[in-house]
Amino acid sequence: MKRLILGIVCLLPASGSVAFAQRSYPMVMSLKPLAVQAGSTLECEVQSRYTLVGTHQVFVTGTGVTAEVIPPVLPELKPGEKPKELTKLKLMVSVAGDALPGPREFRLATPGGASTVGQLTIVRDPVIVEAADNNTADKAQEVVLPATLCGTVEKSEDSDFWKFHAEAGQSIVFHVQAQRLQDKIHDLQTHIDPILFLRDASGSVLAVSDNEFFGDPCLSHTFATAGDYLLEIRDVRYQGNVHWEYAIEAHSRPFVTQVFPVAVAAGTEIPVQLSGFQLDAQKTATLTPPATPLGLQFVPVNIGGEWANPVAVYVTDLPRIDETAADNNTIEQSQPVTIPCVINGSIDREAELDLFAFEAKKGDLLSLEVLARRYDSRLDSYLRILNEKGQPVREDDDMRSGKRSSSDTFIDGWSVPADGKYFVEIRDVHLRGGAGFNYALKVSPSQPGFELQVDTDKTNLTPGTHGSLFVRVTRKHGFTGEVALQIEGLPEGVTATCGRILAGKGLDGAIVLSASPEAKLSMSRVTIRGTAQHPQGEGQPPLELSAIATP
Repeated sequence: MKRLILGIVCLLPASGSVAFAQRSYPMVMSLKPLAVQAGSTLECEVQSRYTLVGTHQVFVTGTGVTAEVIPPVLPELKPGEKPKELTKLKLMVSVAGDALPGPREFRLATPGGASTVGQLTIVRDPVIVEAADNNTADKAQEVVLPATLCGTVEKSEDSDFWKFHAEAGQSIVFHVQAQRLQDKIHDLQTHIDPILFLRDASGSVLAVSDNEFFGDPCLSHTFATAGDYLLEIRDVRYQGNVHWEYAIEAHSRPFVTQVFPVAVAAGTEIPVQLSGFQLDAQKTATLTPPATPLGLQFVPVNIGGEWANPVAVYVTDLPRIDETAADNNTIEQSQPVTIPCVINGSIDREAELDLFAFEAKKGDLLSLEVLARRYDSRLDSYLRILNEKGQPVREDDDMRSGKRSSSDTFIDGWSVPADGKYFVEIRDVHLRGGAGFNYALKVSPSQPGFELQVDTDKTNLTPGTHGSLFVRVTRKHGFTGEVALQIEGLPEGVTATCGRILAGKGLDGAIVLSASPEAKLSMSRVTIRGTAQHPQGEGQPPLELSAIATP
């Protein structure tokens, strides 16, 4: 869940007087090293655009990870001299032993306001940081695996080389996290496009990986002979940037990329089939989704009594239907389903189609949503709805929500044209298929409701002043009512007057914030929520609706 950051900003004194010069909130550009091992504490350096002077707090998403500012040693100012920019700051990051591996977002609280979002990732193995010069094979940095290798592709034509020993028959997976994390760095204009080479001691290429997880590489290799080997990482375009940080997880454990089924029930241990690397004969495992909340969750997989990496699953309370083992790639062979449901399926081979049959009545509003690419599936879905004659009545490709798009497909609010039987057909848009093309297809009646967006992901106040947040509604499936706004988690000394979005054609509402003159420098995460009621049939209570605003 994305939350707004709200801060009370106090002007800093300079040379005994108040400094009234305008200052920008800092924009986080990178963190070095990018990874921290679970169960350890590590000193990291954050780099920013605009000053970090006065940073007093660090917010990290999730649980089990905390960070504290290491106070910088600043030069003493002469009378009338302005403070110098501070764009590098040390953080002490502490990670609990049971912290969930994977990416975390962080922000810095400064007198100028909350920073933009930074990224770090939690890993299971020791972190080894790139040495000063390892950009040729003869200068390769020697490491002992398992480890997470952290470095920077800092300039054009820069390559980083790592040297390690492998035994005959040993399998090692090399998983890169770089571009996926940089995609959330606000002011980083160009992003790394990493490519990974595995070489033998003579420099010959044994394996190469480019775009395995979106723009990031991942490869697994079984070594035929014992000896020393080289791992090379660079930008595929030979470009570089001082903020292009990467982390390479290198180990011999199973690495799970996706599970089947994708949609699972809450709070119950279930068996799953595995896709990924170094699974050998172990193709099944168990996982236990949390009881709440519903929706996207990352859950560790238990393989033979040992925990593998967390995987994405869709936790739901709707009926779940697994795709039949028999062919269902034609109308005649289509698998019947009853709405509402979530269908767990897989495109097992190239050019495969999966078809599911359902009954619907004229005027019904139905929503069909594919949960695949957002859940680390290889599938780039394409949906068609066919009538009884096999004629398409609706088809769609990529979904869009606000300013964000996804390769998953979402047909929202399709109006059934006539009573009868219909078929939903799902395939890969490029007619690909195979291992890792699992999906969940949610088919359900479209419910009245709304979505909310707030106009910023952070806002600042000074003591004794006021400010406004504006919230916009997107109404769905017949909802036209009034939306009451509320805000939770305000800093001490701040109050809010919450407005409402008017019924009918009302689009926007405001929340007015007020900081008392005595408010101290502070910052907190806040949640903006909207509530509403929608009338139902005669004698039925109104439908209670709620939504949380996203920036």
